[in-house]
Amino acid sequence: MYYVNHEQIEERLAIIPSLAEAAERIGVLWREESPDPILALAQERLLHLAIELVTDVGSLLIDGFLMRDASSYEDIIDILRVEGVFGERQFEPLYELVKLRKPLVQEYVSLKRDSLHPLVRQLPGILEPFGESVKAFIAKELA
Repeated sequence: MYYVNHEQIEERLAIIPSLAEAAERIGVLWREESPDPILALAQERLLHLAIELVTDVGSLLIDGFLMRDASSYEDIIDILRVEGVFGERQFEPLYELVKLRKPLVQEYVSLKRDSLHPLVRQLPGILEPFGESVKAFIAKELA
């Protein structure tokens, strides 16, 4: 029998609309010719929260459904793809997102803050389908 922590998964998925809205607002406000340092930091935090959401939910699914242990953040995404949580179309953008964790968390001193990261504008289209896929996977597996 599986033990899936529905409460923690739902708590994390519940912030997707806020992150999507923030991504849209940052995208609208960003000016390449004169980047705002506050928006630059906001985009970093936004990306970081999106990464943590995806990897936290992924880890909860891996633990709850007794999937193989992940060896890295990127491996979490690969395991979810292999296990059928989401398909190939969702894999690449999620993988690219998670690869940003190390630069955001460990290499933040040398980050370039003069342009909008392309994933910011893509976040709503990455996170919303991710949440839907997670819910569909859980429903299917526990049916």
